[in-house]
Amino acid sequence: MTTDQAAEDPTTVDLLGVGIGPFNLSLAALADGVPGLDAVFLEQRPAFHWHPGLLIDGATLQVPFLADLVSLVDPTSPWSFLNHIRAQERLFPFYFAERFHIPRAEYDAYCRWVSEELPSCRFGHRADTVRWDEGRQAYEVGFTRLDGHGVPLGTGRVLARHLALGVGTAPHVPAPLRALTADPGVPVLHSADYLAHRDRLRTAGHVTVVGAGQSGAEVLLDLLRARPEGREGLAWLARTAAFAPMEYSKLGLEHFTPDYTRYFHDLPETARDGLLPGQWQLYKGISADTLADIHDELYRRVVEGGGGWPDVTLTPGVAVTAAERRDGRVELSLEHAEEGSRARLRTDAVVLATGYAERPVDGLLEPLGRHIARDGAGRPLVGRDQRLVLDEKVGGSVFVQNAERHTHGVGTPDLGLAAWRSALILNALTGRAAYRLPERTAFTTFGLTGARTPGARTHGARTHGARTPGARTPGAGTPGDRPHPPADRSLTSADERMECA
Repeated sequence: MTTDQAAEDPTTVDLLGVGIGPFNLSLAALADGVPGLDAVFLEQRPAFHWHPGLLIDGATLQVPFLADLVSLVDPTSPWSFLNHIRAQERLFPFYFAERFHIPRAEYDAYCRWVSEELPSCRFGHRADTVRWDEGRQAYEVGFTRLDGHGVPLGTGRVLARHLALGVGTAPHVPAPLRALTADPGVPVLHSADYLAHRDRLRTAGHVTVVGAGQSGAEVLLDLLRARPEGREGLAWLARTAAFAPMEYSKLGLEHFTPDYTRYFHDLPETARDGLLPGQWQLYKGISADTLADIHDELYRRVVEGGGGWPDVTLTPGVAVTAAERRDGRVELSLEHAEEGSRARLRTDAVVLATGYAERPVDGLLEPLGRHIARDGAGRPLVGRDQRLVLDEKVGGSVFVQNAERHTHGVGTPDLGLAAWRSALILNALTGRAAYRLPERTAFTTFGLTGARTPGARTHGARTHGARTPGARTPGAGTPGDRPHPPADRSLTSADERMECA
């Protein structure tokens, strides 16, 4: 796919992936095991890096190492985590370490190893445009080659019979604070950039962390451990009514199985939209171990400080309604929902652990916009097998990853479903069982429509609340995966449940 070749005679591939995060990297790894399938994946970054700003020492994945790129579908794949540590000659140390939950930095290194070894992964390639070429029955994708600093080196084109969009998520900054993040005077930054600014934050007089998810807890704990006793100067604010633990019960984790994904997908649109806000503790809560570590550190300071309370304020139920710079500091306007009270907080730095937002696929697919079926809220409809629902004028499939929470539920950003979803896409793309997937993955039976109890009536699934004139019905797909158990007692991170793909 050199620039000159692409300009004269574009290469045609079966599958073109846009973006190389964990999810599309999983698809690339499993596609490598499908004979005769020609796949290429483009990524504008120069190399794979997974949330580098949050690779805090001691932070571990909240999913077991079996939730790697391939193992829950094909444990014999050469791209498994176990084969990675075998290649690094670390199998015996890993065996004796008895660690089911690996460090985040180790997961990052594993994914980078896979991305560097797979010939289908092309870094330094930014996909710019997508259009459907009816004559060639393929998508024409225009791309720009970039050097290691993002400087354009040339352009090119590639034709693809099918697409897989894994453009990932972007850090979310609340509206009242967006203007302040552009001013380097007083640091106001997203937790995604935490490590790059940690030294400066550790020496700031007072630091405020906003957000009650796992990232906020990890940042607070890391700062707390580094600041002097009695002069901590920390505040932790959250909109939620409590600093609540994430759901770790084994049956609760069955919400991250293909069975629940299928159940959620078949619900009416209004029911899906009503469910998601109430399920925040499934993926936005905090590890109970991290909460315990914070409490232990605070209590230790009370004991060793002679009974004096540390200078740390933890306040849930608070919204930041406005922010401004004043006299070299940041002044936050706060409102407490339950009390109805208001206050102002002056601080020297702010870390926004306010999560990530899905990047809309509509931008890259703008030329296809009129062919995409949408739900009642105008969001793209996504079939069970991860395909956008397109009208008959477009012959190729567009698969999406981590852009379908509104249709597939809380498991959308979960690493534990990555391999299963990739296999589902490959089975749909090839029209055969390229990977054999189990029919059942949870002990829980979600709903009555698909109940397996004797005498239960089963009804076919249907799409609800959709505007789909002339839309093609997507394939059903086959579920397969299993839930992950509670995390080990260690500093853990929930961001793998909100990943970029």
